[in-house]
Amino acid sequence: MDIGVAPNSPVPKAKSPVGRIITWSLIGLLLLIAAINSVATVQFGHVGLYKTLGKLSDNTLAPGIHFKIPFVQKIIQVNVQVTKAEADTSASSKDLQPVSTHVALNYSVNKESAYNLMNNIGGGFDTVIVAPAIQEIVKEVTAKYAAEDLIAKRDVVANEIHDLLTKRMAKYDLIVNDINIVNFKFSDAFNQSIEAKQVAQQQALKAENDLKRIQIEAQQTVAQAQAEAESLKLKKQEVTPDLIALKQIEVQQQAIQKWDGKLPSVTGGATPFIDVSNLSSK
Repeated sequence: MDIGVAPNSPVPKAKSPVGRIITWSLIGLLLLIAAINSVATVQFGHVGLYKTLGKLSDNTLAPGIHFKIPFVQKIIQVNVQVTKAEADTSASSKDLQPVSTHVALNYSVNKESAYNLMNNIGGGFDTVIVAPAIQEIVKEVTAKYAAEDLIAKRDVVANEIHDLLTKRMAKYDLIVNDINIVNFKFSDAFNQSIEAKQVAQQQALKAENDLKRIQIEAQQTVAQAQAEAESLKLKKQEVTPDLIALKQIEVQQQAIQKWDGKLPSVTGGATPFIDVSNLSSK
């Protein structure tokens, strides 16, 4: 018995070329998207962590190109370069002076422990950990010093803040590289008192210097007078009878050297004047 095709049954139609093109184009596009999503690049200065369906992997990826499962995995990048955080804090000094401190902190993430940081804290560690730590420790340290000491011992204060922040942030695998106290700001009344104190110190120093100068000049005058007196004393000690007799002999010798061999016609002294010329003619 022959089985024929019912005259009313539909005959399958071959797909048109346009339909095939669209189909293969969609397949190609999906393959391209999958290929693009199968690789990711970890930038320089960062480390990468796989996140698979919400679960974070502890496998740390170095900078470069890495493969991942498309649409299932993604790579989270963690910046391990030195990062700058700035904060303004308001507190009171040991002598209850209001002080505002502007601090700049340089810190970085320990790349060996990036998984612990991201898994326990997350990407907002700068606001969750860093900023509150700066606020708390700066207030704690400034309260230990009088207002004037905060200015005079700026390096000591900065080192103490650095040490406390290092201990605090090490718990979260954050490394403190450096900290700088950019500025201390005090009340206007305190600034005026500091300025008045500095003026008074300068005036006192000037007065002290003037007094020292006067004392030195007086000492120089006394020393000069003593030297002159000593000189006169020595000169008086040198004038002796023998020295006088010697000077007389020197004067007589000089007179003899100057004599021309002729006797004076008249001599005087204790005896009456005698005319020498008359005596010679007799």
